[in-house]
Amino acid sequence: MIQQIMKQIWGLNALREIVLKRAFYTMQLQSDQFQGLFTKGLNTIADLFMKENHELRIAGGAVRDLLMGKKPQDVDFATTATPDQMKEMFQRAGIRMINNRGEKHGTITARINEENFEVTTLRIDVNTDGRHAEVLFTTDWQKDAERRDLTINSMYLGLDGTLYDYFGGFEDLKKKRIYFVGNAAQRIQEDYLRILRYFRFYGRIAECPSDHSPAVLDAIRHNAHGVAGISGERIWVELKKILLGRHTSHLLHLMYELGLAPYIGLPKDGNLQELESVCKNVQNLSPKPMTILVSLMQLQDEISKLDLRLKISKEEKNLGLFLLTRRRDLTPDASAANPLKPYQDFITDSREPDAHSKVCEVLKYQGEQRLLQEMELWTVPRFPVTGHDIRGMGISSGKEIGSMLQQLRTRWKKSGYQMDKEALLDSIEKALK
Repeated sequence: MIQQIMKQIWGLNALREIVLKRAFYTMQLQSDQFQGLFTKGLNTIADLFMKENHELRIAGGAVRDLLMGKKPQDVDFATTATPDQMKEMFQRAGIRMINNRGEKHGTITARINEENFEVTTLRIDVNTDGRHAEVLFTTDWQKDAERRDLTINSMYLGLDGTLYDYFGGFEDLKKKRIYFVGNAAQRIQEDYLRILRYFRFYGRIAECPSDHSPAVLDAIRHNAHGVAGISGERIWVELKKILLGRHTSHLLHLMYELGLAPYIGLPKDGNLQELESVCKNVQNLSPKPMTILVSLMQLQDEISKLDLRLKISKEEKNLGLFLLTRRRDLTPDASAANPLKPYQDFITDSREPDAHSKVCEVLKYQGEQRLLQEMELWTVPRFPVTGHDIRGMGISSGKEIGSMLQQLRTRWKKSGYQMDKEALLDSIEKALK
């Protein structure tokens, strides 16, 4: 009887081992993007950790990008070594360490050959308040993966190309779906910014605009209030990426439906119909985030409230105010040979800083792709006549000089900025005769 029970236990353990191996060793990656990571600096780091018998793997977003065939912009590493062990190891090897602010969270940054390598000890969250976490260090890779936000961000890649996937992140990535690791509500309550990260990655990865898990949406709805405690700067970083991703109109509609809008500075009654129209207009035109976001707004006060919550830059706020006031009254002249002329006239007459780039954003907002291409190639012309030129014709009255300059400027604009100084001054001489 005991032997039968032991066989059953051995059988279960063997089955568990097979399942774990299937989860751990999903695939072997040897792509060009992966091989391209191995600089002299990384090889130095890898050899050092191997020599000291500490595991070192690529972690998080870099793994996701590599599996998508993209070269990651940033590569983070995870290790079984503690911060103290890493510091001792780097010091013995004569490797410089910088930026010690991350040390209490387990991150040590080594600098080799002008490259920075951020290496973080595996961690377990022991206490969270919705923004920050108290951590304990561990050598258990699965425990570290459990504390990450989304399955597609919870994978590791060994330096031999072995993928370690504990929560089906690779399968989710292949099927272009976004899920939290484990219980969605629990992950969100650990850091409420994860709500916005969910939307950001949905816009980046998902093909279908409305392929959300009802359970995930329910968790977001019940925890939306938690975003109120997140700093505006952190929210704005995520929101800008959502605005420039895919499915923008759908995702912002969803944020309103789930009750997020008031906690992230969006207007109470945002113009979602205008948003949908503008999202179509700006496709493939590389708009700035504010160009899309201002479509929700109807009053300047709404931009002020957004600024108060998100701490947007002065440039972003000014662009928002400009778009709000000019998106309707600055329009193409359909009856003219040059429909772009109203925009050109505005720029040449304007004292608005960066008028040219702001007018380009208006054209994107309006979906005027052809006019935008012309505007981007157009150089703001310099009015060729000065007050000194008028004085040279024997006119000394300041008031009269100002009046003549204005008349000439109007004539110059009507000519499509083609009249040169000689032609303009000649027109004055004829008028004076």
